[in-house]
This record gives sequence, C-alpha cells and structure tokens, in this order.
Amino acid sequence: MASKKKSSKKKATKKATKKKSTAKKVGQKAARTRKAKGAAGATGQDLKKVALDSIVEVAKTIHKISIAGGLPEMVMPQRNLANVTYDKKTGYFELGGNFKTRTLDVNSVKTFAQTLRLMSLAQDMVSDDDFATKREAYYVSKNWGEAKFNEQRESDSVLDDIEGMFSLKGVTRETLRFVPEEHGGSVVGALTVIDRDPETGDPIRSNCAAMGSGAYTLPSSVDHLGFETSAKFILAIETGGMFQRLNHHRYWRSSNCILVEMGGVPTRATRRFVRRLSEGLKLPVYAFVDCDPYGMCNIYRTLKVGSGASAHINAKFCVPNASYLGVTPQDIIDFGLEDATHPLLPVDIKRAKDALKNDPFFQAYPRWKKALKQMLKMGVRAEQQAFAKWGLNFVIDEYLPAKIKATKKFLP
Repeated sequence: MASKKKSSKKKATKKATKKKSTAKKVGQKAARTRKAKGAAGATGQDLKKVALDSIVEVAKTIHKISIAGGLPEMVMPQRNLANVTYDKKTGYFELGGNFKTRTLDVNSVKTFAQTLRLMSLAQDMVSDDDFATKREAYYVSKNWGEAKFNEQRESDSVLDDIEGMFSLKGVTRETLRFVPEEHGGSVVGALTVIDRDPETGDPIRSNCAAMGSGAYTLPSSVDHLGFETSAKFILAIETGGMFQRLNHHRYWRSSNCILVEMGGVPTRATRRFVRRLSEGLKLPVYAFVDCDPYGMCNIYRTLKVGSGASAHINAKFCVPNASYLGVTPQDIIDFGLEDATHPLLPVDIKRAKDALKNDPFFQAYPRWKKALKQMLKMGVRAEQQAFAKWGLNFVIDEYLPAKIKATKKFLP
C-alpha cells in the first residue's frame, strides 16, 4: 500500500514538473512575441482583467504544484544590460532570452512569501481601484509577521520582479496600482491636457500655456490623458533651472513648442507622457541635456531607448524618436565654452568607457562613439548653464535658435 502511494506521489510530482517546464517555455515565447502584440495596445479595462487573471493564474499554479508534492516556482526575466538587445528599427532596448527562476525552498521561502503577499495586495488594489505608493507598500508589510520587509529596497526589488513577470502580458507596475512617490514632471507650452474627474468622469482641461509662473504637473499615470496642441516640437530639458528660465521668458511661445522638465533621469510617467505626445501628435522630440557622461549615458539614453533594468517595460516607457540637441563636446568648441567647463571625474571617465564597451545603444551609432571619445579626449564636461558666460539669455537668443536650424546634425 505504501509503495502505491509513493508511486502515485512520484507521478504527480513528475506531472507538476512537466507543467512548470511548459509554463516556463510559454513565458519565454511570450517575451519573444511581446513586441508584435504590444503594437495593438489595450484599454485600461483590458489590462485590469489581464492583471487580475495573471495573479490568479500564478496562485493556482503554485497551489497545484504544492498539492502534488513539487516545489513551486516563479519564472521572470533577468533585468540587466547584459540581457537586452537593441535594433535601430525597433528603437528601444528589448529583453533577451535569459530568465531567472524563484523556487520555493529553505533559502527563498521569505522572498517567495513576500512576492505572493505583494501580488495579493495588487489584486485588492486593482479590484477596488485603489493604489499604494512604493513606500506604503513597504509599510503594509509590517503586518506580515516574519514575511515583512526590513528595508524599502527589498520591497522595491520584489515589486520589480513581479512587474517583470507580468510584463510579458503587457501589465506594468501602474496597472498593478503601485505608484512612485515623486510627481511625473513639469510641462508648459502649446498644449492642452484633458484629464477626467475621478468621481464624475467629466473632462478636465488644463491649458499648459496658462499656468502663470508655474507649470502643469504630470500625474503618476498618464495613459488616460488626452491632448490638443499646435506645437511644432517637444523640448525635453534636463535641469529645473533651465526649464524655469525658458518658461519665464516664454520660449515655448516664441518657438511654438512644448517644454518638458525631466529633472535628471526622467520618471516613468515623464517618459510615457513624452512618448504618447510624440507618437499621438507626430511631434519630434529634442533633448537638451548637460554635456557629461551621466547626461548622455543615463539621462538621454534612458529617455530614448530605456535601460537594462527596465527592459521589460521599455516598449512603453521610452521615446525612440527622440534626438539629442545638446550640449555636445563640439558645442564647447563652437560656442567658446572652454573656460566654462569642469574636469571629468573618475566616475565620469568610467561611465563613458563602460558605455563605449558595453552599451548596445552607443555601440550602434558611430556618431555617438565619436562624441564620447571626443569628450574623453577633451577631459572636460559642460553644464547647460555654461552658456550664461555670454549672458543670462544667450541660450534663448543664440544657442537654441542656432541648434534648431540644424536638426539634421543632432546626435541620434
């Protein structure tokens, strides 16, 4: 009798293992086909159902494998620069074929439990149309006993894994109703943003040319917004100081454009907003960034093609048609800024060399490799504010007009 039970249990375990293997292959296939399916898009209600169904599917699979006596596992893509590919035609970093498996065992039991608890929280929020900031998600875990997170970086990491797992079906962190603490960015110019009243559903129109000395602040999620504009282009600006100067002098009016403050590496909401504007309204996007390895290799690269850590959502959260207006190493020479520069720091040199050696985006464009090598050879970096050497408004009166006249010379 005991022999029969052992045999039956062995067969059940083998069957469960086979199901897991099949599920893993299906996940990998979904990653390869996500690009083609993503082009069609999906409504908020569609994604809400996909998110809920995905959570239930994972829970049921884990339950069945556990009941069968197997070790349940979750398969998710590896999120790093080594697991991305870049094709100019696609326009952004895509996930490669490397996956990681989280198996329930003695070493992973806490992380496994935390993953399931966060998924449960997401299920509740999607169902109730509620949300939680990433910080709140960390504090919610304090009621989970031994499964609580000790630091927020732990909850952020698990949340990223969950998003990576569900991103294969087009579900993002925003769909799961987790939002960042920071706002999405600031916008001014020839643009009307059409939002909706969350209680009545009535449209709310915000004229970004009528914000006085302020600016329109992007919400954490922007997919529901509508737009109207007469602008000719979008200027994405790295620093708040330069954004304020251009807004104060109404550069957006004289140039008929939309100004977007990135404030360093642009937030997901900012990237998604600019992407929707550029695609939906057929507007070119010009990036105005400091001439340093961080501005080029982190801020601009993330805006245009995304990052390795976010490869699972780059299809939605980057702007492939963006181009680099400046500041460039050649601008330092052409505009006489040699004595308004700063020496490259060791971290700058390392970042530039790493980009040349390991970053698929910079490796794909000879002009970018030439620019980075020129910067390394010059040994200096320059900020947007360096143009103040020639007058506070030189950037408005001389630099930007000269650059806009030669858009074909912009770095890709």
